[in-house]
Amino acid sequence: MRLFALSPSDRQTRYASGVETILSILQVIISVIVVLLVLMHSGKDSGLSGAFGVGSGTGPLGGGSLVERNLNRWTIFFSVLFILNAIILLKRPWA
Repeated sequence: MRLFALSPSDRQTRYASGVETILSILQVIISVIVVLLVLMHSGKDSGLSGAFGVGSGTGPLGGGSLVERNLNRWTIFFSVLFILNAIILLKRPWA
């Protein structure tokens, strides 16, 4: 008698719940990153952008244009990643 053997449906259920858990945790992390990146865009010398010198041309990070371009790129990247992860979580191809 095999007490610890899993049937194929039990294995699939465990795999599905593990994948869903990992993607859900990843979704929370990505959403926090997107919120922080959007706050960095919050206007000239206000919010987090003023703290790091992103809003003005001068600051501890150097010129504003290169920093702002990179900030835009990272915001777009993480926003697209957020949307793709949400679609994957909604479709649930492993179920």
